[in-house]
Amino acid sequence: MVLHLSWVFIFGILGNVVSFMVSLAPLPTFYQIYKKKTSEGFQSLPYVVSLFSAMLWIYYALLKKDAMLLITINTFCCFIQTFYIVTYFYYGPKKEKLVTLKLILVFNVLGFGVIFFSTYFLRDLKIRLEVLGYICMAFALSVFAAPLAILRKVIKTKSVEFMPFSLSLFLTLGAVMWFFYGLLLKDMNIAVPNVLGFIFGILQMILYAIYKNHPKKMVEDPKLQLSDQHIVDVAKLRSVVCLDLNAVAPQPNDGDGDGGRDVEAHNTKETPRDASNKV
Repeated sequence: MVLHLSWVFIFGILGNVVSFMVSLAPLPTFYQIYKKKTSEGFQSLPYVVSLFSAMLWIYYALLKKDAMLLITINTFCCFIQTFYIVTYFYYGPKKEKLVTLKLILVFNVLGFGVIFFSTYFLRDLKIRLEVLGYICMAFALSVFAAPLAILRKVIKTKSVEFMPFSLSLFLTLGAVMWFFYGLLLKDMNIAVPNVLGFIFGILQMILYAIYKNHPKKMVEDPKLQLSDQHIVDVAKLRSVVCLDLNAVAPQPNDGDGDGGRDVEAHNTKETPRDASNKV
């Protein structure tokens, strides 16, 4: 029994350490936002969703009562994700601020409020914990499925630029630690989602090994690179340029009358030299 609890504690501590490092991964992004004094080009959705997930797991761990290490890491996640959201909101354009406020209201106020009040008043604690566990597991599975978009992008572009190996490695290690933590606690709500996280982590590292030496098709000069959210519509740009050219270029005339008058007017213009010769 003591040995079993020791292994639970060890995997829980390791899971905390890895998850702590993963939570700090966006810091370079926010340092870039701080330097540019704008969060334009970035999205607040990942941080709002991460905060919502941490709130759910804290609520679940408080009801479970024997998952203190879940409370420690998710409390830190609540703090760091709040810091990210506040920073994003402070430097964000007005439009992005409104979007962020809507996301917070949908996920962290309305979403969490509905889940909290719909489960809190269930009299049977076992049923309440079971329902909340299923909700947490379903949400965790959807979050772990998010890397599918990254995997698709890597395969399509044959570039690992948007999938750092270190982040994939830490996510995989974290999934392993939390899987064994949940398994030893006999809590499938914790263990099952991390199976999917482990599979996607391995896939990411395999793709990284395949495409890491693949030549980049993108322009190396960062000034010439376009972000995914600021792609120039070449068709629109071409139509605008053509419109401007048509406005300043001489237009061909169908009738001879106007053309003849233009030629005649041009021929009747005299230069200063011609006028002096006549005098």
